Amino acid sequence: MAIARIRTRRAILDLLKREGARDSDSLAHRFGLTPMAVRLQLERLKREKLVVGKAVRRPRGRPAFLWRLTRKADAVFPDAHAELTAGLIGAIRKAFGKKGLSRLLKLRSRAQAATYKTHIPSPASLRARVTALARLRAREGYMAEVKSDKKGAFFLIENHCPICVAATACQGLCQAELAVFRKSLGPAVTVERTEHILAGARRCAYRIVPGTKR
Repeated sequence: MAIARIRTRRAILDLLKREGARDSDSLAHRFGLTPMAVRLQLERLKREKLVVGKAVRRPRGRPAFLWRLTRKADAVFPDAHAELTAGLIGAIRKAFGKKGLSRLLKLRSRAQAATYKTHIPSPASLRARVTALARLRAREGYMAEVKSDKKGAFFLIENHCPICVAATACQGLCQAELAVFRKSLGPAVTVERTEHILAGARRCAYRIVPGTKR
């Protein structure tokens, strides 16, 4: 029973991380549990300050009570030694200045793009390349997935940022990652960030389409 409870707890946290706020009934339906069982889990998570609930008005009917993750819940997911990385960034900036840090980021980006390219098929469809990139990012702890729209655009969704603390200390990391995606997917591809955790969004998202901006 305890193992099942732990698995349900983790499943709830993962789903809220990937898909955003949900009510207890939809969570119960998703996991094949009773609404009461899910509400008990949510109350436990609330006491731990990992989730918070809020009533949201609907166009019709009663307001929905939606649950979402708190910032404290970030600690449940991989952080890729963020505190250590942030400390190293501060030390590099102090020792070598902004130019030295910028050079280091460029070197890191070049190496990262080269590694990604060895795992991204070429030639291949854009869908195949974006999917391969998402797999790489998922392995690194970004909880990455791919979605698409009817207009032929692909969206690389990263539901978690394991380097968020470091990226806050050095926002050049985010710009460098955007450059890495562009290099890894090829020259005839446009990559634009549409959602950004550091700007207050719950996730990072990138819109990827064939062709380059003029």
